Amino acid sequence: MSKKVIYGIYDDDDVILQAVKDIREKGVHIEEVYTPFPVHGLDHALGLKPTRLAITSFIYGCIGLSLGLLMMWYMMIQDWPQNIGGKPNFSLLSNLPAFVPIAFEITVFFAAHLMVITYLMRCKLYPGSTACSPDPRTTDDMFLMEIEAHGNEAEIIALIKETGAVEVKEQKIA
Repeated sequence: MSKKVIYGIYDDDDVILQAVKDIREKGVHIEEVYTPFPVHGLDHALGLKPTRLAITSFIYGCIGLSLGLLMMWYMMIQDWPQNIGGKPNFSLLSNLPAFVPIAFEITVFFAAHLMVITYLMRCKLYPGSTACSPDPRTTDDMFLMEIEAHGNEAEIIALIKETGAVEVKEQKIA
């Protein structure tokens, strides 16, 4: 069974922001909005949940800190302890001040690199992926709103036109 998707194309960011608010007030679910640049307040108008990327970044930093401390303990205390300047390395706790810069750097390294990988996978921007924008003008100067129709195409098209769309398209998706 194929479904119909209706695209409303706008030429101003303020107009599409108000259109999203008006269409959502009517109870119509908006699938996606494509913009050439971030529009302040659009995520709130679409009713999107806050991102959890900060939580994952903290978790990745904790993983990096744990692995860094484990690595330093193994290398400097367990595997090859050395008496440097009359200060033997027999415990991690007594040598922790010397390990702080390395621990900080490995925490930042893990958080940054794993966040980039997470972001690319979550947004489906990994190598070999194809662009999913329905209209190439959304990367230049146009704004596009995507609404999936469930038998109410005429109502949605009229609603999009009255909110200030410069163009309306219908497309069947298999």
